[in-house]
Amino acid sequence: MGDITIRVCMGTGGLAAGSSEVLREFSSRLSSRGVRAGVVKKCVNKTGCRGFCAKDVLVDVIRNGIRTTYQFITPEKVSRIVDDHVIGGAPVDEWLVGPEYHAFHEKQTKILLKQCGEIDPEDIDAYIGVGGYEGLKKALSLSPFEVREEVKASGLRGRGGAGFHTGLKWELCSMSPDKVRYIICNADEGDPGAFMDRAVLEGNPHSVLEGMIIGGYAIRAHEGFIYVRAEYPLAIQRLEIAIEQAERGAFLGKDIVRSGYDFAISIKKGAGAFVCGEETALIASIEGKRGMPRSKPPFPVNRGLWNRPTVVNNVETLATVPQIMTRGAAWFSSIGTDKSKGTKIFALTGKIKNTGLIEVPLGMPLREIVYDIGGGCGRNRKLKAVQTGGPSGGCIPASHIDMPVDYESLGDIGSMMGSGGMVVMEDTTCMVDMAKFFLSFTRNESCGKCLPCRVGNMRLYEVLERITGGKGRAGDIDFLVDLAEDIKISSLCGLGQTAPNPVLSTIRFFRDEYEAHIHEGICPARVCKAFRRYVVSDTLCTMCGKCFRECPSRAIAWEKKQKAFIDVKKCTKCGMCYDACQFRAIL
Repeated sequence: MGDITIRVCMGTGGLAAGSSEVLREFSSRLSSRGVRAGVVKKCVNKTGCRGFCAKDVLVDVIRNGIRTTYQFITPEKVSRIVDDHVIGGAPVDEWLVGPEYHAFHEKQTKILLKQCGEIDPEDIDAYIGVGGYEGLKKALSLSPFEVREEVKASGLRGRGGAGFHTGLKWELCSMSPDKVRYIICNADEGDPGAFMDRAVLEGNPHSVLEGMIIGGYAIRAHEGFIYVRAEYPLAIQRLEIAIEQAERGAFLGKDIVRSGYDFAISIKKGAGAFVCGEETALIASIEGKRGMPRSKPPFPVNRGLWNRPTVVNNVETLATVPQIMTRGAAWFSSIGTDKSKGTKIFALTGKIKNTGLIEVPLGMPLREIVYDIGGGCGRNRKLKAVQTGGPSGGCIPASHIDMPVDYESLGDIGSMMGSGGMVVMEDTTCMVDMAKFFLSFTRNESCGKCLPCRVGNMRLYEVLERITGGKGRAGDIDFLVDLAEDIKISSLCGLGQTAPNPVLSTIRFFRDEYEAHIHEGICPARVCKAFRRYVVSDTLCTMCGKCFRECPSRAIAWEKKQKAFIDVKKCTKCGMCYDACQFRAIL
């Protein structure tokens, strides 16, 4: 059989697709073929997320050093892979990943995600085997000042949204005369469609622990907290395992690796409030209070958790720190742009062929992300916009597809980096409806403490709802802009300050769609139901009959080679004919 390693993706996406059963079937099948139990346990491994979740269950078979990757694997397919490939040496060609899988990974620069699909996240020895905790050992051989200077020289900026320089934040905290300090890992990932932090926690939890310990040492703290959403049970489970293993290995607790430095980490489960991603609301939640932001200054680096100096960094930021300590600030700063260093993880979702998790150098053109990695829009539709930064980000039109993706460029165009959500929209998307969708989320997630966010975002949503409902008024657009600007400058925290971004960016780049809704009584994308007439176009109908077959009320008449006709008296306006017609022939 030769030297064999089998890796099964067991991130959340893989588990949802049935990877647990696939892993068990590999072990069972190998045992039935006479392979010793000890050998089976050694060669069949679980890994974290591979990134291309749409292809799960993904399985690697590494035979005599040659890696072969399979997609959409089910327990029923395992026996043939074992017999033909693992034992026989002949890969099962029809189940192999296609060229889009390789194109998806080819232009990525994986630093944080490199080991997520390679090592067992529940095995500290696997992490140590790829250089884990070497960064911590190096940091502990230096002074806290030297560690802070190395991180400052790297140019690492916070990956949670604001992009504040990490080394500077650590320095400001270390300057406090208070001797009791804390470091917090913000894993309260609440953006719709975002799963960057979850993938790192599930696939390589020790990297986050190592980064926290280094950060704690740099600011001379002795206690840290990981604030993670309770909706991430797998991430929490693997963090708990990692903490226990790190304590046994003397990487956590008293006298870490005989350095004389003590550090402990606790896990705090969040209840799922989006606003707790804001650092002062998060701190309040850890203290047992309602998760609501407070005014700043004072900033958490001066008065944070229990009024002590506190550093709050997100998962991606902390997981990057060990790499900087191991490979050096110069190496890290050579990646990215002059002001935006390193790589960034994005959750690539929406109307795009290749959805998944990607890691790319900051400054990569948006075109390369959408087309070279993402494969372009699904159904070969035309790209319309890309929304970055989660529900509080802006919508970037296709005309700006060649812009670099970095902190400065996104800010200049009215969007933001955020935590890394990236939603691709094609030409069937109504931008007014999209702005309403994001406002509905941020409106619901407002903590209600400050009036501009609590009331202002509700008013924005009501106007957008009226426009998409066919009741727009002259002056609505100017009202939206004025109110959005007021909310941005007067809200207490980042949620309210950024919530109007989708409205402002869509008005800036797609004002004609707002005007069409209000003044012409049409939705150009034919999404808003209030504007639908349920009439079949003479020029667009291809006489395929799909609308006829999907209509539940039998309101559509159709015969072969004849244009469909909708009987408005029978039509219930359910919209199923709209969804069925790929030629957009129903007006």
